[in-house]
Amino acid sequence: MASVDAAAVRRMTDTLFIERSLRSPSSTRFWGLLVMAAVIASAGVVGDSTATVIGAMIVAPLMTPILGTALALVLADRPHVVRCVLLVLLGALAVVAIGMLLGWIAAPPDEFASNSQVASRISPRLIDLLAALATGTVGAFALVRTDISDTLPGVAIAISLVPPLAVTGLLLTVGRYHDASQSALLFATNVAAIVATGTVVFLVYGIRAAARQSGLHTGAFHGRTLGVVITVLLLIAVPLTIGSVSVARDRSLAADARPVAEEWAASGQWQIASVEARNGIVVIGVLGLPPQPAPTTLRAALDKNGMGDADLELHLVGGRTHWCPADRHTCTVEESSRS
Repeated sequence: MASVDAAAVRRMTDTLFIERSLRSPSSTRFWGLLVMAAVIASAGVVGDSTATVIGAMIVAPLMTPILGTALALVLADRPHVVRCVLLVLLGALAVVAIGMLLGWIAAPPDEFASNSQVASRISPRLIDLLAALATGTVGAFALVRTDISDTLPGVAIAISLVPPLAVTGLLLTVGRYHDASQSALLFATNVAAIVATGTVVFLVYGIRAAARQSGLHTGAFHGRTLGVVITVLLLIAVPLTIGSVSVARDRSLAADARPVAEEWAASGQWQIASVEARNGIVVIGVLGLPPQPAPTTLRAALDKNGMGDADLELHLVGGRTHWCPADRHTCTVEESSRS
């Protein structure tokens, strides 16, 4: 069976267990990098810059206390479990707060409706959990094996920790509370996956035996510890499954609505710029010159084609938005997008 020696365990504990004193080198490094990563991520999301967000992923140090939690669980070291969990929670709250601050300063008029960085982090699915499990395994494996530790920057990019929290803070400032909860769920998914896979990898590599050889205190490891970790994963999988079904339904709804919308727009020589569905709401962008085709006609066409239970949000050139609820035959005009 794969194993590590006492020196490797000492190296891992020195790397993952952040000292309690706020003035200690490990603590100042963690909080300094975390604040900078939060600013970079928030600015990258506001600017819709993929390169900037990737930079924040590389700088972000949240992986340290998360893997530290897994190591402390394996060693049955309760004080370090509590300390690592607190660091993760306080670090997450700090990133959300910084995101909210930048959101108050620089939130766009459309409330991030057209922001690709936001859109990619507010619909977590089961596939995100599978990717997180694989990435967390690689991260723990690279920590144990010094000969492949150069893969850690790639792991930091693959496992998104700070950007979802920045998105949560930004969305809270514009009142998009449901979407903010979804980006927070993505963060929680990644954390749970890292802790679960880290725990398994550390057990497989015989960390406990090596820790005893190095003189480190190890408590009694109970099977219920692993059971709790697995239970948390299963609980997180429930909303992710619901999200996967919702995304599939929205894609099907958008595909069904597009030909209906194109036929409606052609009657007035308008063009369909975009058709998508968000949480069961058909969102259509239309371009053209006056006079505009009647939104109520599109509402009736959608009803006729089996989409009577879907609300309609129609964006017309000039910034006006028509909102056509599923249970009515009238539409109201709004000046800003519903999100």
